[in-house]
This record gives sequence, structure tokens and C-alpha cells, in this order.
Amino acid sequence: MNLTLRIWRQSGPQDKGRMVTYQVDDVSPDMSFLEMLDVLNERLILAGEEPIAFDHDCREGICGMCGLMINGDAHGPQRGTTACQLHMRQFKDGDTIDIEPWRARAFPVIKDLVVNRGAFDKIIAAGGYITAPTGSAPEAHSVPVAKANADAAFESAACIGCGACVAACPNGSGMLFTAAKVTQLGLLPQGQPERHTRVIGMVDAHDEAGFGGCTNAGECTVVCPKGIPLTTIGRLNRDYLAASSKRGDTPGT
Repeated sequence: MNLTLRIWRQSGPQDKGRMVTYQVDDVSPDMSFLEMLDVLNERLILAGEEPIAFDHDCREGICGMCGLMINGDAHGPQRGTTACQLHMRQFKDGDTIDIEPWRARAFPVIKDLVVNRGAFDKIIAAGGYITAPTGSAPEAHSVPVAKANADAAFESAACIGCGACVAACPNGSGMLFTAAKVTQLGLLPQGQPERHTRVIGMVDAHDEAGFGGCTNAGECTVVCPKGIPLTTIGRLNRDYLAASSKRGDTPGT
């Protein structure tokens, strides 16, 4: 395939940035999207030009590093797929493809397609842990867990922290990520001691990091490569209301 790529180039956080057009020829439909960018970068380097910076690591859809807006869609046109697992067979010869970084106040651009997702780390640091005694691991079945809770916790634990939910949200909210981390621990017996302080701390960290508020637009769940449902945010809201009441807060303040 012969493709026209319009790629966001930005030399640093203070640069205004711009879309730059590149022609890429002889693209195999069996290439992954990132492999196609690798080919383009090899040609740029041979031509003495600056290669395009983009995040990647495992290229297996499990680390959450890759994050691209592809023709306006977080991770591209294929649902339930990260950008690294997206293959060029999803496109046609002669297509024009726009490639941009995540767009959110909490995710400032570092360079080109790379953004700083350190705001997620602040949310995790605020409550993404449990109190557990040191020593060897307990026997796997020593603490009973209801099947429905185990399934929901596992579903939330699948979150890879890629940030697609934030990029797709019209408000730039990270509430699906926050809800997944709250739910992952809050549904298990081991997570109960911090259940109320966790949800308060993580939501506060979310707001302080500059993420927008959730208005249940649902775009986050559409682009989530792991299919985390909107009901996860509903579960966070219930925990937050219970924690606020226990603390003596007035709901909504």
C-alpha cells in the first residue's frame, strides 16, 4: 500500500507543534501500525532527518505504553485493540492517516507523539495499595471471594493504564482508569481496610492532576482496549458517596 501520513511534530513541551505530511510506500498489510512507523523512521534517519518520537514497549497490547490518536480514534479504528496490535490491513491503498498524541490537559506533550502520563502515577500513589503483613504468600484459597466479585475485580485489573479513556473523553476525564483501580482492590477482602480512604484519595488525586469531570459520555468504554465497562464508574461513585458520608462530607462538595 502507498499511504499519506499526517503526523503531529512537536520538538518539546514549549513548541507550538504542527502536522507534517509524509509519504510511505510499499506498506505490507501484515505490518503492525508501529512497524509502519518504524519503517518511516528508518527512512527519515537515512535522509538525515529527525525521527518521529512515539511511545512503545512490549508491542503485545499489555503494557499500555503505546498511545496514538489515529484518524481521531484512540488506538485506531479497531475496537478492543491497542495501537501496537493494530495492523495495516485495517487501511486501504491511497488512504490518508492522521496521527496525533493523546490530547488532555493532564497529559502534556513531551515530544511529537509522546505525552507525560505521570498523572496516572499520582492517582495510583494515592491509594493503589493494600495493607498486608509481610512474610510468605498465604494459601490461595484461605480467603473466600464471591465469584461475582472475583470476576469484576479481574475485569478491572485488566486495565493497562494506556490513557485512551482520557484521550477519548470530551472532558479529558480519567475516571474510568481511576474506577478500575478502585474496583480492582475494593471488591476483594484484602482491599477492605483502605476501601474508603482509597476512593477519596484517588478521586482527589485525579482532580488535582487536572483531569476533567465525568459526565457519563461513555466514549471511554468505547475505546478502552480491555473493554472495561461504564458500570465500573458507577461502582466508584457508590464507594465515594459511602466514604464521603462516613467522613461527614456533604455529597457533591
